[in-house]
Amino acid sequence: MDAFTAGLLQRIRATETDLTRARDEGDDFLVEVEQGELDDLRRLAAEHGVEVSA
Repeated sequence: MDAFTAGLLQRIRATETDLTRARDEGDDFLVEVEQGELDDLRRLAAEHGVEVSA
């Protein structure tokens, strides 16, 4: 795995964690921010052929 792929997957995992935390805390604004970031990261992964587990 190259550095780009590893870094991207790490950012996705961190964002998923942050999204879960925001949902648990009931922070609707932060949920929207984190969901947008996650969508962008997943789109970037798809564009570069990086497989992201569901």
